[in-house]
Amino acid sequence: MGLIRRLRVTQRAMERAMLGVSLRDQIRNEEIRRRTRVTDIAQRVAKLKWQWAGHIARRTDGRWGLKVLEWRPRTGKRSVGRPQTRWTDDIRRIAGSRWRQAAQDRALWNSLQKTYVQQWTSIG
Repeated sequence: MGLIRRLRVTQRAMERAMLGVSLRDQIRNEEIRRRTRVTDIAQRVAKLKWQWAGHIARRTDGRWGLKVLEWRPRTGKRSVGRPQTRWTDDIRRIAGSRWRQAAQDRALWNSLQKTYVQQWTSIG
């Protein structure tokens, strides 16, 4: 989420530069976004992540993408403390543990995408 926050700040700075607006002008971010009509970077990132996960789940050619998502270290030992969130943990929260089977149905997958993007951008 820290990365998303930094991306949003950078995007807002670029939008201000596009409009020639300074922070001293005290124009709200919503107004700047309305003027530029640029998509929020967090929404775009979430949408692309969801689409890529569906693409990887539907592939059947045996390339490394799906293998990397399911890889487990040989030792099985994890460091002390809270486990790091894996890439697929976000997707499992919305689509369930059988997310790869859900991705096979494109209509279902696309309907879940809206929920995922809303949930993912509201956190950040």
